[in-house]
Amino acid sequence: MLTKKQKELFVYLNNYISANEISPSFEEMKDAVNLKSKSGIHRLITSLEQRGYIKRLKHKARAMEIIKDLPNNNIKTINYTKEESFLNIPLVGSIAAGEAIEAVNSSDSMISIPRSLVSKNSTYFGLKVKGLSMIDEGIFDGDIAIIKKTNSAENGKIAAVLTLDNEITLKIVKLTNQKIYLIPANKAYEIKEHSLGDVQIQGTLSGIIRKYN
Repeated sequence: MLTKKQKELFVYLNNYISANEISPSFEEMKDAVNLKSKSGIHRLITSLEQRGYIKRLKHKARAMEIIKDLPNNNIKTINYTKEESFLNIPLVGSIAAGEAIEAVNSSDSMISIPRSLVSKNSTYFGLKVKGLSMIDEGIFDGDIAIIKKTNSAENGKIAAVLTLDNEITLKIVKLTNQKIYLIPANKAYEIKEHSLGDVQIQGTLSGIIRKYN
């Protein structure tokens, strides 16, 4: 089990190395996980290496290799290659009650994603993540969630759900009888209980895209 900072750094490393084919600098890592010293980054890197998540390549500057992924079946890892083909999907800022499908289909904003992230014969849209309620699943504020459009979700899956408050939320879903529980991945947030008829599942999470400035 990784600590919050270990997981945060690993997710950053995985995305950075995939996109840039080189490891970030210690300064970049320090800023990304909001640590004050490079020695703290060194300790995190050492702990990730000891746990078998990364491997530092000897005699090479800024060279690390990702050995294994986080134990999380909800999020697919994106591995970028030069030959990767891309697909444009709508990027939705917000979804109004009763107009979810129309809002997605009429969106003027688009985002380009790897085709390896999606399945054929399915429809997808991007949704910008706000807040930190899913941080323990490696989902951070400002991420783009890639959502596979569907009106149902299996227990334990991460889904985009529209509530009576006209808000779209990304949570782990659990259904029992006529209730649906929206479960955050952050102990600072509470589980929300709703009647099945009071919420609409808009889709399930297929992957996460993160951009670094």
